[in-house]
Amino acid sequence: MTHKAGYVNIIGNPNVGKSTLMNALVGEKLSIITSKAQTTRHRILGIVNGENFQIVFSDTPGIIHQPAYKMHHVMNQFVETAFIDADLILFMIDISDPVQHHASTIEKLQHSKVPVFVLINKIDLSDQPRVEQAVAFWNETLPAAAVFPLAALPGHNVAYLFEQILDKLPESPPYFPKDELTDKSMRFFIAEIIREKILLNYKQEIPYSVEVAVDAYEETEKLIRIQAIIFAARDSQKAILIGKQGSAIKKMGTQARTDIEEFVGKKVFLELSVKVNKNWRDDEQMLRRFGYEA
Repeated sequence: MTHKAGYVNIIGNPNVGKSTLMNALVGEKLSIITSKAQTTRHRILGIVNGENFQIVFSDTPGIIHQPAYKMHHVMNQFVETAFIDADLILFMIDISDPVQHHASTIEKLQHSKVPVFVLINKIDLSDQPRVEQAVAFWNETLPAAAVFPLAALPGHNVAYLFEQILDKLPESPPYFPKDELTDKSMRFFIAEIIREKILLNYKQEIPYSVEVAVDAYEETEKLIRIQAIIFAARDSQKAILIGKQGSAIKKMGTQARTDIEEFVGKKVFLELSVKVNKNWRDDEQMLRRFGYEA
């Protein structure tokens, strides 16, 4: 029996639905999903195994066209790497996005030697004539690519897309042990769960100005003790994160603990603290601590 394996890398602008699709294809919640842009900051692998195949899906940050910090440059490097090591590129767009938002990516894909699928997402929020118009445009713009209209959130066309991905994979032995789901550590996902709750509970610049580091992780038979630090860019942000008499951080911490317990399958004691590091987004040492290494 032949075995297929390959890297299937999902690229596209922020907030087009890449993480939603990745989680749907993998069948596990590995990537943060919120309505805010730039939710994904790292390249996250999700591995799907079958008896005669292994698909290594890769969720990447949204392409940042005007990087403001070193962190943004590293996030874009994650995307550049995804162009290089792919066996198949899934280029995802939101059907409502203007075409000019994708100009630089289109140019790269026109010269790509790797097979490309163009995924027109959120068709459930559009109408049939517009979907047909979009399909015709992308067939003309990237004639070597296959075009798939879909709606990742309700799962419309996702199963069919999975079959087409599998069909496109090269023959290869698996890249990872067959029982592995991802390349990221438990600490990474705990930090991401906490960051997701920050995205959901705080407004304006707060979610974009903070990062989370798991400082201690101690597991016993019945309990996991976790200490995590939220790094903010300003003292005023620290005050907002904590809230009046600690009310905001307590609420957010309770939500995070509930999700972490579900993720690890154990009771969790979660201790959160907030520190200020004004330049963490441009500090190479801090960025390495947070895993921003392309």
